[in-house]
Amino acid sequence: MKRQIYSAEHEAFRETVRVFLAKEVLPHYERWERDGVVSRAVWRAAGKQGLLGLAVPEEYGGGGTPDFRYSAVLVEEFTRAGASGLAIGLHNDIIGPYLTGLATEEQKRRWLPGFCDGSIITAIAMTEPGAGSDLQGIRTRAEDRGDHWLLNGSKTFISNGILADLVIVVAKTTPEGGAHGLSLLVVERGAEGFERGRNLDKIGQKAQDTAELFFHDVRVPKDNLLGDLHGAFGHLMTNLAQERLNIAVAGIAAAEHLLEITTEYVKEREAFGRPLARLQHIRFEVAEMATECAVTRAFLDRCIADHADGGLDAVHASMAKWWATELQKRVADRCLQLHGGYGYMAEHRVARAFTDGRIQTIYGGTTEIMKEIIGRSLLG
Repeated sequence: MKRQIYSAEHEAFRETVRVFLAKEVLPHYERWERDGVVSRAVWRAAGKQGLLGLAVPEEYGGGGTPDFRYSAVLVEEFTRAGASGLAIGLHNDIIGPYLTGLATEEQKRRWLPGFCDGSIITAIAMTEPGAGSDLQGIRTRAEDRGDHWLLNGSKTFISNGILADLVIVVAKTTPEGGAHGLSLLVVERGAEGFERGRNLDKIGQKAQDTAELFFHDVRVPKDNLLGDLHGAFGHLMTNLAQERLNIAVAGIAAAEHLLEITTEYVKEREAFGRPLARLQHIRFEVAEMATECAVTRAFLDRCIADHADGGLDAVHASMAKWWATELQKRVADRCLQLHGGYGYMAEHRVARAFTDGRIQTIYGGTTEIMKEIIGRSLLG
């Protein structure tokens, strides 16, 4: 089906992204998988190519293109290439809006140029060992010491945690208040008392550094408060729709690519003297996946267009996130099965997609939470 949401300019940008992946990412990706982290040089290369800070105003070094469709193209191409280790989507579409939407003018001039040229890599530290999606369970605290905040606590599962130069930390800034007593504090590389723990050993997305972070009496300048004091809950809720759409875009792109790979494989692979594609069961499996992908794609493209126009709400973002990521998980499993023993080999694209994609139904809000949001909107 011909997609209607992209213009010639979007497709030209797609070609730029593909060239960047072929030149700067794919030749090095196996080494990054072994190392458990990408090189800092590739972040600088991405900045030089104009792939960072797409929505950041030009005066701060960004692309000045708030049209989310460019971000969607970027996510689609990185997903198709199997290059999830370079977390540009996290940097651009999840953390970027906090800096452009909440930072003071002084903070923007201090952080955004590096954000856009790749010299400042970012992370957001929300999840804790005892608190995931439930913000009321956050125990990391920041005490007001007059001219600074004194930050203590720990975070885990933090993407870009090893490389990050700037970490947005969600912390309690009042003894009471639950989720409404939280603030966003920016901790910069080199802050005394800020330590990084293990680069966590995940089953997938091996090249993407994911770390534990520890804060021991870290002095955070008052100038590093991001947004409103005690306003983190509202800030986080505001940006969740884009985060979940970003994950959903990756989900459908992965499912479609796996279907393409598998369709070619069953045409070539023979069993009982004829191609697998000649077996009715195989044709039915492919037909079902193709139909599910086509229906999901139509919904996702509508969500992308709505978000680009400022009209995507939290409920439809939740629908997109849970449906596309569960489809991705289901298609990955079925495609691996159709590849037989070869699908279980780590060097095969379908095997890596199977493990890389498993996190999709978990981060950004689990499938169960997405259903709860949708259900509450309908039933109260």
